[in-house]
This record gives sequence, C-alpha cells and structure tokens, in this order.
Amino acid sequence: MIKKGNATSEDELRVSRRTVLVLAALAILLGILFETQNVAFMVSLAFALAASGNFPVLVMSVLWRGCTTKGVVWGGTIGLVTALVLTILSPAIWTATLGMTGAAPFPYTSPTIFSMPLAFLVIWLVSLADKSGRAEMDRAAYLAQRVRAETGIGAEKASAH
Repeated sequence: MIKKGNATSEDELRVSRRTVLVLAALAILLGILFETQNVAFMVSLAFALAASGNFPVLVMSVLWRGCTTKGVVWGGTIGLVTALVLTILSPAIWTATLGMTGAAPFPYTSPTIFSMPLAFLVIWLVSLADKSGRAEMDRAAYLAQRVRAETGIGAEKASAH
C-alpha cells in the first residue's frame, strides 16, 4: 500500500516481521491488563466484535441486491469500531479492568445489541447513496455472485487476480 504495489518480497517480509512483533507485544500487554477477567467473558467480547463487523457484511452482501462495496466497507468498519468503543466504555472493561472510578459511560456489558443494527443501517444507507461506477458493477454482478455462493457453479474455474 505504501509503495503502491511496487514492494519487493524482502520489503513484504520485513513488514510482516515487524507486524508480528508489534502484535505480539500488544497481545502480551493486553494479557497482563486482562489477567483478572474471566476467559469465557473475554471470548464473548471477541464474538461481539466479530458479530458487529462481519455478520452484517455477510448477510447484506449475500441477501441484498443493492449492497455495494462502499456500503460494506463503511458498515463493517462502523460496526467494529462502535463495538470496540462501547466494549471499552462498558463496566467490565471501564471499571473492572481499567479501574476507573464511578459508573461506566456505557451501562451494558455487551455492545452488540447497538453496534450490529448500526452496522446494518450504515451498509443500507451508504449503499443506497452510492452512485459510483463500482456500485453499478456490484449491483449488476449480484445474481451471478448469489448463484455461485449458493450452488458453487462457476467456482471450479481459476480466477485471474
């Protein structure tokens, strides 16, 4: 992305190694920070994030003819970011883990009941407003994509990337 498609294999390997180191350090820090949390609860928070970012994207792209790439990107991003922020502002993280005093800004334990409908709404609104050429291509390719997704017809051919 930074080199606009002109990165060498060595550049990609170097970036991958650095990314792994940064993610490993972040995982260690989060593990230390969340050591008192119940593991099952932490897994439920991970599912809340995945449900808010992925589920609306999958459902809308498979079941709605008017869904566009721009709508999916915006909706998935908004759903994920909203779920993350509300999770951090919930009592389980805000007071129990971070040790903030007073009531948590978001009173519920799981954000999914708010973040998932928001993701669906954003996908719908952005897709309706999208009048770009890419949106027309997305809408025109819907039927072929749906047939392929549900039957596998056409999946046996190699695709050119």
